[in-house]
Amino acid sequence: MTRRDHPTTTMNFVADRLRGLAQSDIRRMSRESDRAGAINLGQGICDLPTPPAVAGAAKAAIDRNDSIYTYPEGHLALRRAIAEKVARDNDLQARPDGEIVVTVGATGGYAAAVNALLNPGDGILIMEPYYGYHVNGAVIAGLEPQFLTLAPPEFTLTEQALRAALRPNTRAIVVCTPSNPSGKMFCRAELEAVARVAHDRDLLVISDEIYEYIRYDGRPHLSPAAVGGLWSRSVTIMGLSKTFSITGWRLGYTVAPEPLSQAIALVNDLYYVCAPNPLQHGVLAGFSLPSTYFARMASDYQRKRDRLCGALTEAGMSPIVPDGAYYVLADVTDWGFATAHDAAVALLEHGGVASVPGSAFYRGGTGEGLLRFCFAKEDDVLEEACRRISRFRPRGALATARRNGQTAK
Repeated sequence: MTRRDHPTTTMNFVADRLRGLAQSDIRRMSRESDRAGAINLGQGICDLPTPPAVAGAAKAAIDRNDSIYTYPEGHLALRRAIAEKVARDNDLQARPDGEIVVTVGATGGYAAAVNALLNPGDGILIMEPYYGYHVNGAVIAGLEPQFLTLAPPEFTLTEQALRAALRPNTRAIVVCTPSNPSGKMFCRAELEAVARVAHDRDLLVISDEIYEYIRYDGRPHLSPAAVGGLWSRSVTIMGLSKTFSITGWRLGYTVAPEPLSQAIALVNDLYYVCAPNPLQHGVLAGFSLPSTYFARMASDYQRKRDRLCGALTEAGMSPIVPDGAYYVLADVTDWGFATAHDAAVALLEHGGVASVPGSAFYRGGTGEGLLRFCFAKEDDVLEEACRRISRFRPRGALATARRNGQTAK
């Protein structure tokens, strides 16, 4: 019989850089949603149908046993399609044979980039509200996350605030546009400010643009690398999970000048070897979809956004209407809960809808009055969620929580 070691001994083998890290509230609320049998508007699972052309091409690759490794940077045909796409839609001229790397999701692209291009101890500036993987991925790479808080509801970025947030060891800035969780889309003036600061301080700019096609009210998407001469010091990270509703396929790509791309490809090889071969064939077919597909997708999401924002308002929340992506941050301070977690649990237990506490996206107290909702759902599921939200009565849930000692307010 194997002897079980003392827990203290076991913990000695956990890396110091993991101290204080835990699985995100996004994942935790998904588990709680499953436990409660609720509708999950928390995690950005995006359970909409995959385009038949994308699914069919992946199935065909599997059927013909196209299952061996690809190059670490991905299939050349896919990289050629990406080069055509970024030239057309992002004003970026990238060579498929040296400046594009297909990665294991946008998250894998970010992990490869920060480990390839930055050194332990370097500072990386992240704007909050932030996507937690940008922060924790930097910590795992041995970097020092540094923060610039953008104030709701506009989340405006100014050059003065950007310069004030830099420290002597800052080596990179992360720009997420459209943003998760706020839906903020950075305008040209804001990106030009980023460019001036990056050139002046010799900083790398890492842009996460996975939601580039999900934008509303006619807002144009601007890639930071195409603004203010930033190409030479930029890594553009894009993904296919949201565009083609294939979040579980884990496919994304990076676009960067060749010296940066070569380093990213090396780390991508060491960590992941390559992105899944047959699934690369699937997304290649997706690049041939007509422009009407992307326009219809944005229109459908805008309709879902407006329906959800209406329900949130009916429930006494103040939604911050997003410019892009498929999330809504909503102010719930009028509900009276002490923390965002208390508010999220009340809505889950008494309303049957899962959200994510705003504290998952902030270091300090700013997020305690916010919840995040995802509307990447089939219409009938979203409609039922909206009915539940509209019927939810926070005062009754708050009274119950107080009786149970779940809130201090």
